[in-house]
Amino acid sequence: MRDLHRKLAAAGQLDISPAEEYTAVTAEAVRRFQQSRGLLADGVCGAGTWAALVEAGHRLGDRLLYLRTPFQRGEDVADLQRRLGTLGFSAGRVDGILGPDTAAAISALQENAGLTADGICGPDTVAVLERIPTGDSHSMEMLLERERLRSRPRLLSAAPIALAGSDSLVVATARVLRRRGARVLVLVQRDGSEVAAAANELDTSVLLDVQLVDDRRCESFYFETAGFTSSGGKRLAELLASGLGGVLDVPGTTSGMRLPLLRESRMPAVACHLGPPPIVVEQQGVLAERIAQSLVDWTAEPL
Repeated sequence: MRDLHRKLAAAGQLDISPAEEYTAVTAEAVRRFQQSRGLLADGVCGAGTWAALVEAGHRLGDRLLYLRTPFQRGEDVADLQRRLGTLGFSAGRVDGILGPDTAAAISALQENAGLTADGICGPDTVAVLERIPTGDSHSMEMLLERERLRSRPRLLSAAPIALAGSDSLVVATARVLRRRGARVLVLVQRDGSEVAAAANELDTSVLLDVQLVDDRRCESFYFETAGFTSSGGKRLAELLASGLGGVLDVPGTTSGMRLPLLRESRMPAVACHLGPPPIVVEQQGVLAERIAQSLVDWTAEPL
């Protein structure tokens, strides 16, 4: 518990001495931290929140950054990706995960700076990054994602759509999409990271995860962090919010988040939370048609 309080203090969310009790003050600090990191703000320090707290403690230059298995994660990696992207080196999405794209961008920077191109971001590479003035906050990967979406085929049959989450609604949506000629893959994984990994392995064009919540809600989340916004994900989230809110008699909203499913997927992805379950079940046919239409519209115009 003391370690939790220390990490919350280091993240700027707590200004009291470390204690051994999970108090209301602790819960509020956890909630603020979750909001700042694009996580669902429930005030509970579960595995995902703890991992985010650990990652938030890393600063660029504190450790060597290089490609390894499992991939390194942390705020230092996200900072590195942002700096590389604004310098014109595509390090992949600014997701704080050091994968092959980020390692290749490190090597490219080193080669351009006259350093040994070993793909390891150590003191010399950090010094180069700190000496070179950076451009605007729009990363190279944002531009590349937009270009990929502009150039992709606008046909439902061109690449599979991945659906996950609420079984009956997802199956109904898949049925509607298949009638319209789409290739649809219904993923059985439940954990957000596992869903993203499955979609990545199958190389789908887009990923939509639909979850039911207890209260009246129509929320759609896309991936966003400092220096990166998924343009394709944001577009789909807006289509869903517009199409589904009226069915549930609640305003549809969209938010940029860093949920594992959104952060770890390589394609545009959206997490959609709908409720309450009795109304969702009652309106399942209409909702399936609206979700399918949103995906059809997104395929035709992903930006």
